[in-house]
Amino acid sequence: MTTNQVLVRQLDTIDIGTVTAIDEKITGSYHPEEWERRIGYYLRRDPDAALVAVIDGEVVGFMLGEVRSGEFGLMEPTGWIEVLGVDPDHQGSSIGRRLAESLLEHFKSRGAVKVRTLVDEGMGDIAGFFESLGFEPAPLRPFVKLL
Repeated sequence: MTTNQVLVRQLDTIDIGTVTAIDEKITGSYHPEEWERRIGYYLRRDPDAALVAVIDGEVVGFMLGEVRSGEFGLMEPTGWIEVLGVDPDHQGSSIGRRLAESLLEHFKSRGAVKVRTLVDEGMGDIAGFFESLGFEPAPLRPFVKLL
C-alpha cells in the first residue's frame, strides 16, 4: 500500500463509532462514552487538530491534539498530541506518519513553536514512532500520585 492512498481529513462526530472500534482493537477495551466526550472536547477546542486517516472510504486511524499556551509553565504556543490510534490491520503503512505530518503542519499554522506528547514506556513501539518523526526526550518529568 502506498501512502498516496491515505486521505487525512478532519474528524467528524460520525467517526466516533469507528474511532471507538479502532481503540477497542488496540486496547481490548470498549469505551464509547469516553471517546464521545474526548472527541467532543477536541472538536470544540480545535476541530482542525482532530484528524482521521481514510483508505477507500474507511477510517483506519485517528489523531487528536491542540495548541495551548501556559500549560505547566510553558508560555510559548505549544502543540500537544494527545492520542494516536491506527487500526492494527493497517499499521506499518505510514498512516500514523501521515496523520502526524498533517497535525504538525496545523500546529505550525497556529503559531506553535514546539510540539509535545507523553509516552508511557509500557506502550511498545510508540516512542520509536515519535523518534522517527524527530521527537526527542524532553527535560520535563511527569509526576504521578496514586489516590
